[in-house]
This record gives sequence, structure tokens and C-alpha cells, in this order.
Amino acid sequence: MTSAILMAVLWGVAVAGIGAGSTSLTPWYYALRKPSWQPPDWLFGPAWSVILTLASLAGFLAWRAAQTDGERRLIIGLFLANGALNLLWSRLFFRHRRPDWALAEVVFLWLAILAPIVALAPISRTASLLLVPYLLWVSFAAVLNVAIVRLNRPFGAAAAGANSGTRHERR
Repeated sequence: MTSAILMAVLWGVAVAGIGAGSTSLTPWYYALRKPSWQPPDWLFGPAWSVILTLASLAGFLAWRAAQTDGERRLIIGLFLANGALNLLWSRLFFRHRRPDWALAEVVFLWLAILAPIVALAPISRTASLLLVPYLLWVSFAAVLNVAIVRLNRPFGAAAAGANSGTRHERR
């Protein structure tokens, strides 16, 4: 039981810590056009802290309720995949400055949250339900990502040429 708690806490701390390290609010980020309904930047840290705490608790409860080694391997695999995709989104958006790539990747992140909700339901309904805020937050983040891409495209090499002089108007 102690190892299950430790694994769940380490997963949450690792995803939160590495994710925070990948999320640098640089002048590039501040220069992006954002929709008026975007929450203030300070809200994202506390929101992610709550969400990842709930997800860690979900992992622990599912592990504790698992009846077989196969179920435990499934739980580990789902949480590792989810953590990797969560971190990849931050790197694509903030480090690589590619909100368009992050938008494509968020589909996989969303599915990597839905998968444990579905898979954990027969093992621990509570664990499954604890992941719903995570799915809702990433759904909102995906809509925000769409808005940022629409307001700021193109990105990458196309953006360098298009924005070499003055910033052009976008529809």
C-alpha cells in the first residue's frame, strides 16, 4: 500500500514539476493574441495542482482496488501514457512555440484521459470519477488552444516569413 501511495504521489509531482518547467511564459507567449475569455495566467498553476492531485488519488484508489496484476499493469500504462502526453503538450506549445502542433496533440491527451475514466470504472468508480475534472479542464484548454491558433497562425517557418516585418491582420 505504501508503494502505491508513493507511486501516485511521484507521478503527480513529476507531471506537475516537469510540466511547470516546460511552461515558460516568455515574451513570445505574452505577444500571442488570446481570446477575452481566457482565464488569468495565475489560475493555471492552482488548477493543475488540484487536477493532478485528484488524478494521483485516482491512480492510488484504482491500484488499491485492482484485483489482478493485469489490472495493475493497465493502470500503470494508462497513467504513464497520460503523463507523457500531458508533458508533450506543454513542450509543443511553450518550448517549441507551436500551438498548432499542440492542438493536434491535445486530441491524444484528451483520449489518454478518457481511456482511464472508462477503464477504471469497473475497478474503482471513485477513481474514474476523480479524473472527470481533468477531462473537463483539458477540453476547455483544447478550445482555448483552437482560439489561440486561429488568432495567431501561421506558426513555424511560415510565421517567420510572414511576420518578418510587421505583424499582419488575421481573420
